[in-house]
Amino acid sequence: MNRTIRWYDYITVNIYHLGLSALSQTLAPLVIPLLVQGFVGEAQKGTYYGIIRLWGLMVALLAQALMGILSDRSTLRWGRRRPFIFTGTMLDLIFIIAIGLSAAMSGLTGFWFLFAMYILLQVSSNMAQAAQQGFIPDLVPERLRGRFSGVKTVLEVPLPVILVAFTVARLIGAGNMWAGLTVTMGVLVLTMAIAMLNREERLSEAPPLNWTPFLRLVVMTGVFTAIILGMGEVVKAVGRLTEGIRSVSTLVAVMGATGLIAMGIAVAIGVWVSVRISADLSSRQRSSFTWWVVNRLAYLVGVFNLSGFTVYFLQGRLGFEREQAAFPASLVSLFVGVTILLFAPVGGWLSDRFGHKRIVLVSGLVAALGTLIVVLAPNLLIIYAGAVVIGTGVGLFYAANWALGTELVPREEAARYLGISNLAGAGAGAVGAYIGGPVADYFTSRVPEVPGLGYVVLFAIFGGLFLLSVVALYGVKHESPRARSNTAGQ
Repeated sequence: MNRTIRWYDYITVNIYHLGLSALSQTLAPLVIPLLVQGFVGEAQKGTYYGIIRLWGLMVALLAQALMGILSDRSTLRWGRRRPFIFTGTMLDLIFIIAIGLSAAMSGLTGFWFLFAMYILLQVSSNMAQAAQQGFIPDLVPERLRGRFSGVKTVLEVPLPVILVAFTVARLIGAGNMWAGLTVTMGVLVLTMAIAMLNREERLSEAPPLNWTPFLRLVVMTGVFTAIILGMGEVVKAVGRLTEGIRSVSTLVAVMGATGLIAMGIAVAIGVWVSVRISADLSSRQRSSFTWWVVNRLAYLVGVFNLSGFTVYFLQGRLGFEREQAAFPASLVSLFVGVTILLFAPVGGWLSDRFGHKRIVLVSGLVAALGTLIVVLAPNLLIIYAGAVVIGTGVGLFYAANWALGTELVPREEAARYLGISNLAGAGAGAVGAYIGGPVADYFTSRVPEVPGLGYVVLFAIFGGLFLLSVVALYGVKHESPRARSNTAGQ
């Protein structure tokens, strides 16, 4: 690649990640929960939030894969990536405005309109995101990709979290959702406009088209969705069977265990089926790789859904009224996000020093401890402290878990196998929201005298999933780099 790299390329190549992350940080943890709550009420908000998250994430997964294929083969005059980014952003604006307009609606009519607009937004935003992800491999020489990826991380994680916390969340918390959405749309358009400054060469001929990986992903996604739906029905059935039980502690134990087991089964069976559909590995490799993906998915279920349900948790646990929970919920995400950024490099160094598997194990224990602090916290300050502990664990996890995974697959086909982890990312939010939402609603209806009990139980379940991820590590047969080095020297 002979393209001359200038200082501003670090910005233009990566800036759109800021817009995409700001949109994500605004909608999923703030706007969507509040709108769903307004449409269906307190007793059903968890269940309906789970519905919209399940289908939104599954559609996003398939849309991003499909748009990535189309973008790779684009021969349009503007290049392979920019037409998709521009078109996706323009469609995003339409669907964001429609989501804002849904606030004037009510009942299930409002919910299903929101559902439809959110699904369409997943298609359009992933059209743009799939193309954006191609900029670094397209435009950046290999020797500089690490530096560009570092800038990408800063624009993707801490900056949008800070931006949303101190602008959008404050506006939404003050009851001005339209102002919050307008700021988000402004950031999205501005970052898109800067991304358009990247110079792309028109592709003269489309590369050969191979639909096999995408069709495998469709099958995996369909099977995984069916498993999640099945486990959701199991949770609801157990809830109906406990109608005669009056003891609150018994209900907490039964429904908490049911929720944890259902999520654990969805994770384990979903991963097992997915690996067998997509991965052609030896028996030993397949076993370790499967357990690694189980570890990753179980952990991410906890991470993603602690964020997704924070607004509801703060409403029930500390008594915030509806949108008043938006700003403190955003601050919780801010503390987690900044701590992740600080500890991810530390996790990388520690995993190289002591072994990837050990640091992944420690990360699970630390995140579980942080969740326990949040669940038991009597005030917002302690919740923030728990968020810092969770962020520490997640930072260690992100660095060490991926490094561990890269050593479990054939190097010449690493991209193919590690692509299965994309299902873990999307599946994590779906598993926790769709199965967990009814658990929280169950306690809202059955034990109304203890406000927020359902979300306390739900957060405890997510803490249990961090511990479950630690248990899954025992199936990963892997020696640390130091152990292999010592063995080789003997």
